[in-house]
Amino acid sequence: MAREKHPQIVTANDLFEGDVIYLTASGNWSRDHGDAAVAHDPEEAERLLAIAQGQPNRIVGAYLADATIGADGRPAPVHFREAFRTRGPSNYFHGKQAEA
Repeated sequence: MAREKHPQIVTANDLFEGDVIYLTASGNWSRDHGDAAVAHDPEEAERLLAIAQGQPNRIVGAYLADATIGADGRPAPVHFREAFRTRGPSNYFHGKQAEA
């Protein structure tokens, strides 16, 4: 059985602060998963990844992650790992976790 194809987004970590960040359509970065630019085909996904990888002075560890499109039209995580990353570090409560 063929694997279901999902739209993809680019995620990375902020080089200076370590936060999980997402590439936006403008080529900037956001800490909000829903702000991520969505690639609906492999060529667009590779183009977005190339933009991210062209910013080694800003980010580290860029990669493509599967997403779904929510009822609000914004991308949402598909896999547990990506959903977990949206909540921030898990070693103690601070930042996003303290606000939840």
